[in-house]
Amino acid sequence: MSETARILVIDDDESVRKTIAKSLEKAGYRVDTVENGAEAIEKSQATRYNLALIDIRLPDMEGTKLLAAMRDTTPKMVKIILTGYPAMENAIEAVNKGADSYITKPVKIDDLLKLVKMQLAKQQEEMKYSEDRVAAYVGTRFRELEAKEKQSSPKGT
Repeated sequence: MSETARILVIDDDESVRKTIAKSLEKAGYRVDTVENGAEAIEKSQATRYNLALIDIRLPDMEGTKLLAAMRDTTPKMVKIILTGYPAMENAIEAVNKGADSYITKPVKIDDLLKLVKMQLAKQQEEMKYSEDRVAAYVGTRFRELEAKEKQSSPKGT
């Protein structure tokens, strides 16, 4: 990525937040941390994050509810669910509610860093694809309008 990716870590366990934040910062990312869903929504409305790591059980709301709220405020942000309760139902619900990925606690930092890097690369690729599609559309539309203008211009001008 050309700019340093911003990551929001949302977990009510302070030691988890600190460990993950320190590891991500060491890997070169800009990291903010919060301990509940309300703070996460507030932060994500004030700051653009590339990725959020969301604990599935927060003191004020379920992580899956936070997924839906954050999808509305920052739809392009990658959202990864962290859980100490690895059940198939949790994984299915998280993905159905908009999670881009799912990782279990205790988090293996190397696995987390690989997942974050992969998800950010995928995000960058999708953004590039979107930009290319917009550029192609604008170019095509410009040529269409130009041709239409030539057709409607009086002959000999």
